[in-house]
Amino acid sequence: MNFFDINSVLFEAWGYKMSHLEFWATVTGAVAVWLSARENVWSWIIGLLNVVLAFALFYQIQLYPDMFLQVFFFITNLIGWWQWKYPKANEANLKNELKISKLTLQQWLVLGVGGLVCTFAMGSFAKNLHEFFPVLFSQPSAFPYMDSFTTVMSIVATFMLIRKKIEAWYVWLVIDVIATYIYYLKEVKLYALLYFLFCFIAAFGAYHWTKEYRSYDKR
Repeated sequence: MNFFDINSVLFEAWGYKMSHLEFWATVTGAVAVWLSARENVWSWIIGLLNVVLAFALFYQIQLYPDMFLQVFFFITNLIGWWQWKYPKANEANLKNELKISKLTLQQWLVLGVGGLVCTFAMGSFAKNLHEFFPVLFSQPSAFPYMDSFTTVMSIVATFMLIRKKIEAWYVWLVIDVIATYIYYLKEVKLYALLYFLFCFIAAFGAYHWTKEYRSYDKR
């Protein structure tokens, strides 16, 4: 059995064959995001395992921007763990971990405009990836611009999350809605369900972090 082969079936339910790879990528992803919403630093450690599994999954279903994104996520999981665990003295909360904060208007504009420009550039590249590197990518990229949007904005949201910005959860909510649609069409249905659940976790994360942020004034 090849664990990393999407055709290696763990179980079958209602006619849908669930691979080992999709199942464990889904489980580790769900745990990591839930821990993030709870402001638990272990989310970054579980996330490292998730990105390895997701990389293999996305390569096999031709979501190449998502695949490349996992390399970024592997690095930022390490950075995020360090930033949360060992903040500067003036950025620490009562647990001596990084405090929650908000973006400035200028930061919003830079991230928003930069994200859209990068989405167009990556989408154009992904659209022709199978022509540039036919040996590596035998099939054309699926949904190159939508996939690129979720990829680019995931990078933006991750940097926000590393710095514990409340707005990260609103960006994740938009990403999760689009990703649910993409994964459902690509018939990785458990992953589609995962991202549907992520929508609710993102809403909870926004609520929980906002509540925590407002509590700083009362301390």
